[in-house]
Amino acid sequence: MALLALGDLEGARWHVERMLGRYLARRSHIIRFQYDQRLLARSYHSLILGLQGFADQAIHGVECNLVDARASDHPVSLSSALSWACPVAFLVGDLTLAERYVRALMDRSTRHTLELRNLVGGCFGGVLLIKRGEVGAGLELLRSAFARVPQDSLSLLYTLFLAEIADALGRDGNAAEGLSIIDETLARSERDEERWCVAELLRIKGELILRESEPQAASTAEQHFLQSLDWARRQGALSWELRTSTSLARLQHDQGRIAEARSLLQPVYDRFSESFETADLKTAKTYLDSWR
Repeated sequence: MALLALGDLEGARWHVERMLGRYLARRSHIIRFQYDQRLLARSYHSLILGLQGFADQAIHGVECNLVDARASDHPVSLSSALSWACPVAFLVGDLTLAERYVRALMDRSTRHTLELRNLVGGCFGGVLLIKRGEVGAGLELLRSAFARVPQDSLSLLYTLFLAEIADALGRDGNAAEGLSIIDETLARSERDEERWCVAELLRIKGELILRESEPQAASTAEQHFLQSLDWARRQGALSWELRTSTSLARLQHDQGRIAEARSLLQPVYDRFSESFETADLKTAKTYLDSWR
């Protein structure tokens, strides 16, 4: 998990796969650590696979994990597994699956009075509304639930929710506040060395800058997109690289740099070997087809 937080996806995957290959689950481990360690490790494994561009494998892992989590009859472990299933579903853009996970998380956390997990479900419920175009209502729900979350209590999810809030503010016509939040989040990530999603934070910052329409906005945004690409490539985060390549290629296209846009996006798209029905890949394919 430490390597994942640092952005070392390959190292994190190696260690989690080694652990899963050797681990012997015992009930006493749940008592000692509060969670089923195998279920928790598999949750991280699915997130890593999703970030590396293996969305089909990531979702398959999530679904298998949830079957085992329900069979374990341990509410805290199941709620934890659902908490990590949600970001994987959003990462691949499957909103139907995300809604199922959010509903299950809210149901379990309410039934067993797991307040923190209930707040996580509320945050993801807000994200779901935003992704479906109900930006105002989703942002209100997300910020309301997030405001009650103790600072730094959600590990990697805390940063992810800040990113979603900043992005939604831009979509809701308040790019200036979004930029303020994303700058604070980037500073926090640098301070804590939590770099697993710094590429996405930089991409969101670039998009927010474009929404402000200030002089030199395009060149400033492009610099942030290029920094994002550098981080994504060094970390092997192919999913983040695709998102940023799409953002940058769209900017280049709007500036009339059509050949440059296609030569940037096509090689990234071609590196995927699965998951061609995910939202980001379908968006990239639509752009590429229209730029022929």
